[in-house]
Amino acid sequence: MKPTRYLFLTFAILSGCAVIKPNPTQRIGFEAPEAYPEGIAYDSVNSAYYVSSARLGNIGKVSVNGVYSTLHMDTTLKSSYGMKIHPDGKRLFVCISDANYSKYTSPATRKKMARLISIDLATGRRLSDTDLSGLLPGKHFANDLTFDAQGNAYITDSFAHAIYKVTADGKASVFAKDKSFETEGVGLNGIVYHPAGFLVVDNSNTGQLYKIDIANPLSVRKIKTDQFFLGADGLLLQDANTLVMVVNGGTDKIYKLETEDNWTSARLAATTLIADRFTYPATATRKMNEIWVMNARFSELPDSNSVPSKNFDIQKAVFKPIPKPKK
Repeated sequence: MKPTRYLFLTFAILSGCAVIKPNPTQRIGFEAPEAYPEGIAYDSVNSAYYVSSARLGNIGKVSVNGVYSTLHMDTTLKSSYGMKIHPDGKRLFVCISDANYSKYTSPATRKKMARLISIDLATGRRLSDTDLSGLLPGKHFANDLTFDAQGNAYITDSFAHAIYKVTADGKASVFAKDKSFETEGVGLNGIVYHPAGFLVVDNSNTGQLYKIDIANPLSVRKIKTDQFFLGADGLLLQDANTLVMVVNGGTDKIYKLETEDNWTSARLAATTLIADRFTYPATATRKMNEIWVMNARFSELPDSNSVPSKNFDIQKAVFKPIPKPKK
């Protein structure tokens, strides 16, 4: 009888293991009805996350315990998207547009608005508001931004297929516009500045990465990768040779890319798992040595019959390394 008993126990243990499913990674849940946050920036001084709102335009603040409060509110903002804390640590810069999902959309602003605003982190007061829509004709969607070492801001326009530059003293201009950027729908999206003096930008519709020399913006080069990343969204430079890329549109995963030739080419080095269940992740921010991602839940917005969500979450990205291919 003993062998039968052991066989039963072994079967029970194996059966139990078979139904155990891995839990998603750590999340910070918060309540912000209808907000649909897209951009995120972590403030290490105040130990809080700032989040945007594609639906309402509000700029919110989320504590590490998941308490949401409004930092800045103005319905004329329509929608707020990518955001970055200025290198001085005192101001939050935010991309403002009326691209698709605003509750306050109007014919005068829909696909026409492109602004860059700055908010005083201490008071929530708006300090600057730069109109970018007059720099180029046609449709506009100010989507994401980054800063260089001199404090100049670079903003992607996903509909005009261009990158704008706003100097530290507020002067705006077209920085780069290349034929290779052009595509249907949402094009250029995530953007980062590399301390070696260039930008890295992704294109949502083509999944392509570009390298653009700050000193010579006519020098636009496609970064060679082992695959295309359709639905590419926010970018985060983890170190000089490692780039974090957020991908949505059904993929809903976070990737790490590495380079050995200063971003002439890059390879996929790590990925999050399907079991982590990101829900339309949009952008990422760094909290010390951790990567945290804003789950925008945008897949709900095209459905006019769905009840708008009131709960959202910021999720930690945990990566599984991908072995280097053997040469």
